[in-house]
Amino acid sequence: MALRQILIGGAAAAAAVLGTATPPVQAQSETPPGQITVRVQTVNGSGCPRGTAAVAAAPDNTAFTVTYSDYLAQAGGGSNPTDFRKNCQLGLRIHIPQGFTYAIARADYRGFAYLQPGAVGQQRAGYYFQGMPQTTRTTHSFRGPLADNWGASDETPYTDLVWAPCGEERIFNVNTELRVYPSASAPHQLSFMSMDSTDGSVSTKYHLAWKECPAS
Repeated sequence: MALRQILIGGAAAAAAVLGTATPPVQAQSETPPGQITVRVQTVNGSGCPRGTAAVAAAPDNTAFTVTYSDYLAQAGGGSNPTDFRKNCQLGLRIHIPQGFTYAIARADYRGFAYLQPGAVGQQRAGYYFQGMPQTTRTTHSFRGPLADNWGASDETPYTDLVWAPCGEERIFNVNTELRVYPSASAPHQLSFMSMDSTDGSVSTKYHLAWKECPAS
């Protein structure tokens, strides 16, 4: 799958890319009638202990969001050696109206990073439908010094979209990961990177493309 990656550091720039300046996602048909529903079926990983990940569908069926409340990787400053990497694997059950299928056209990731000079933070992601090959995994890197919001996006051209099988409800698997590598010159100074929010204002957003299924 071809992906166009967008990497932004800083609150103002992240807002520009992930907010009102986000270009509309191309769609072959109108969004389906009714309201889609999204719920967490399975959850696993050090970045999303049970009860710390929530999902919600947009009222207009154009996207759904995943909000984390305990997703932070860190290194240095007395951190445990395993804290440098956190991951989360979610299995989502997405119920959509009959006669339609969907694909993920764009994924927006957001969080906060505090990186010492020379430290590096990485955000990795991939997703796939149950029983189908996984999409290309992407990696976004951020280098310190950085003490600000971060944002990253992966956008798929319409011709490369992977559509859910028509007439089937398959689990949609979302895999994400955060890594932090300490500064070589100051390895004991704390650096961290988060993809969480205590107030629900920071979330990962998956934009949907829709099309009608062929008549059977």
